[in-house]
Amino acid sequence: MFPRFTQRTLLTSFIALVMLLLSAGAAFADAQSYVVQPGDTIFKISVRFGVSMDAIRAANGISGDTIYSGQTLIIPDPNAPASSQPPAPSGGTVIHVVRSGETLFTIGLRYGMTWTKIQAANNIVGTTVFTGQKLVIPVAGSPNPNPAPQPTPVPPPAGNPPANAGGQIIHIVQAGDTLNKIGIRYGVAWPAIQSANGLADTRIYTGQRLIIPNGSGNTVPPVGNPPPPPAEASGGKRFVVDLSDQMIYAFEGDTLVRSSLISSGTWRTPTVTGTFYIYARYESTRMRGPGYDLANVPYTQYFYKGYGLHGTYWHNNFGTPMSHGCVNMPTPEAEWAFYWATYGTPVIVQN
Repeated sequence: MFPRFTQRTLLTSFIALVMLLLSAGAAFADAQSYVVQPGDTIFKISVRFGVSMDAIRAANGISGDTIYSGQTLIIPDPNAPASSQPPAPSGGTVIHVVRSGETLFTIGLRYGMTWTKIQAANNIVGTTVFTGQKLVIPVAGSPNPNPAPQPTPVPPPAGNPPANAGGQIIHIVQAGDTLNKIGIRYGVAWPAIQSANGLADTRIYTGQRLIIPNGSGNTVPPVGNPPPPPAEASGGKRFVVDLSDQMIYAFEGDTLVRSSLISSGTWRTPTVTGTFYIYARYESTRMRGPGYDLANVPYTQYFYKGYGLHGTYWHNNFGTPMSHGCVNMPTPEAEWAFYWATYGTPVIVQN
């Protein structure tokens, strides 16, 4: 025979368990199921049913954003109390807080839209975003989203740029600045600025203070030995891609006007060699092939079939063959090349 207090404890626990099961059953009754269709994302499903992405993740035990066609998802009750479910997207937009390492391109991939739509919705000049920045993500079909508040631009320095205690020039990054644009302003190659500031890649943010190296040994010399101007297609603008040096050179006449490290095709998928001409140009495009599917590839210039010069947001290992045959370039360099060249510009690829 159990003691009386033990019986009361067991009875209380049993009643609590019954109430919990009843409430769970009621909640499940209010939910519905949905079979994921090709092209669906958690974001699109959340908009369709008026339920937050976090609520869908929680209801299905999903920790990230990966779902697959044919998967059955529980769609929780959109009228659930706010305390148990974050608010659904409203007003045609959602707010995304930029995380470390994210770019407009990868954010666009996450929400299933082109990065240019996010750029336009937030009045961003260029492609630079920074950790903690709040971005408006426009829902498909919402033509006039309200721009998210942007940080107050830091006013440009008056007169000559300030110098620090060591006599180095300091540049305060303005909205729309890129390492490439800053380098052009000061007559310094952008990798020299990257190196002088210990930057892991090309991302910078508004208000950041950058050291501008002077000519006393702080600048980074061009990598490799540029080849002589090619005899083919001489007299105008042309690119020379040197696979042995993993470099691209831009010539205008006999003058070398720019050079940059690249990543060409690996030995399994080598870059074609020969003389070609740019026949298609896209500020942003999708690239698909065996083993890859990349959205929003920036500043792409096709010169032979599916081979092209383009910016690269998925790696920063330039100088090493990495691609499926295309010429991967740092995005600032691809941007410069895109606006420097045009249709018909020769691309000479050599070993």
